[in-house]
Amino acid sequence: MTRTISRWGLVEAGDHVMVAVSGGKDSYTLLDLLWEARRRAPFDFRVTAVHLDQAQPGYDGASLRSWLEDFGAPFEILREDTYSTVVDLTPAGKTFCAVCSRLRRGVLYNAAERLGCNKIALGHHRDDALETLLMNLFFSGKLQAMPARYRTDDDRFDVIRPLIDCAEAEIETHALAAGYPILPCNLCGSQSGLQREQMRALLDDLQSRHPDVRAVMANALRNVHPSHLLDPAVAEVWANRPREAEAEAAAEAGELVQLRRPS
Repeated sequence: MTRTISRWGLVEAGDHVMVAVSGGKDSYTLLDLLWEARRRAPFDFRVTAVHLDQAQPGYDGASLRSWLEDFGAPFEILREDTYSTVVDLTPAGKTFCAVCSRLRRGVLYNAAERLGCNKIALGHHRDDALETLLMNLFFSGKLQAMPARYRTDDDRFDVIRPLIDCAEAEIETHALAAGYPILPCNLCGSQSGLQREQMRALLDDLQSRHPDVRAVMANALRNVHPSHLLDPAVAEVWANRPREAEAEAAAEAGELVQLRRPS
């Protein structure tokens, strides 16, 4: 995680990072590791955890609140009935994800502004990026995954993904050892046959025959050859690139290959 932070400049001196804690293994891990990184960092930055209670049926956040209180990082728990709105606005047979994500994002952005945060950290990991890549490739006809860092459309915040190079299996192992009190999601978790589930099953099947396939695919996202794609805008930008950028990219790719080479 710290290597990813350094490579992309995800956290810098004076930052106030809001960690969006959903109650799942990924966001717990992100908060835990980022809080530890803060202690070791050679510069000062702040971390505040924010959890959104979306008023889902059966929700019980007592264990999460207790964990946050014991953990020691500053935190807030917000309550906003986005659940009812998501159910009302989602057409029959469609997935809840798009509407839920949009509403949740709006609440979290407003909280970040009120708290004085300039960055919002999300717990997306390597497998999320690969599944998104395949979903866009198969169902949207575009090459797009998840960036480690991007600026929000309203230019208020940088959204960062410090775990984007971390394998989900490793996060699962860590979360189990740490004993995080996981909260179930009664929105996405209540739907089956989702495109993301299909992509995960596809990757699992490939990995059963090619154990390193996820690592290889992740490296492909860092080793792009724009001259061999069919997007004219990308080709034009690539043709006019500074030559030193090409050398830096080659060096970066070589470094990543070395990191993955067995000793």
